[in-house]
Amino acid sequence: MNYIQIERRPDDIAIITINRPEVLNAINVDVIAELSSAIDIVSVDDNVKVVVITGKGEKSFCAGADIRYVANIDPIGAERYASSVHTMLNKIEDLEKPVIAAINGYALGGGCEIALACDIRVASANAKIGQTEVKIGIPPGWGGTQRMFRILGPAKAKELIFTAEMITADEALKIGLVNKVVSLDDVLIKPSSEEAEGRFEKISTRREEEDAPKLLNKKLMDQCIILGGEITKNSYNAVKVSKMLINKAMDADLETGLRLEINSWALCFAHEDRQVMMSAFLNRSKR
Repeated sequence: MNYIQIERRPDDIAIITINRPEVLNAINVDVIAELSSAIDIVSVDDNVKVVVITGKGEKSFCAGADIRYVANIDPIGAERYASSVHTMLNKIEDLEKPVIAAINGYALGGGCEIALACDIRVASANAKIGQTEVKIGIPPGWGGTQRMFRILGPAKAKELIFTAEMITADEALKIGLVNKVVSLDDVLIKPSSEEAEGRFEKISTRREEEDAPKLLNKKLMDQCIILGGEITKNSYNAVKVSKMLINKAMDADLETGLRLEINSWALCFAHEDRQVMMSAFLNRSKR
């Protein structure tokens, strides 16, 4: 693959990276095809229990569609293009394994829509998130109107989409668009206002500031790996079924959702995970 990297870690976590940092990891048809293939690869890998999706570098998760391509397509081409992206994003949403978006910088337009298709979103403190398509004469076309509405409700989704506002990570956390914000506030040395503090401290402070984006990105990925580890230590089957039930609940009435939950819960009692993990829990309780 030219634009997508897959890293399989020994802790049952796979990291998928969009690798076009020279254009802020913007998406073209090749990225869509490769990302779709990457999802197919991890979906059949029994050694992968959690997937993390991120962008290369420290500036951008994904800045959205490559406008140089989009600007020259007609309505028929646009429909085909959007349909191919929807197929890829549906693969992310329907993947049996939990998917964490590590939002490192800009997540705009299509980049935001990739994050919305993930199960959990963790953002670095410098992230900027938004559905900015109306600024260039189109609505969100890759699921933004549908998934943002389901996550935030209609009023907030309309506000963000109608205004094309880019919000900060902290604002995204307040409204529930992201689950967690990762910051380096407790690590960086604050610049001194005292000239008498000396030249060495100023040089150290400047170096810390220059290294901050890399440190922040590393901390973001570390936090996503820790979160993934909290998931992988649980029953893979139970997590998989839980994801399916929550996804189905968004389109089902309560009675249908509850019946599906009962049936799925009962079927888990025939699974090896349930037998092994319940026995281990009971044995620990007897000690």
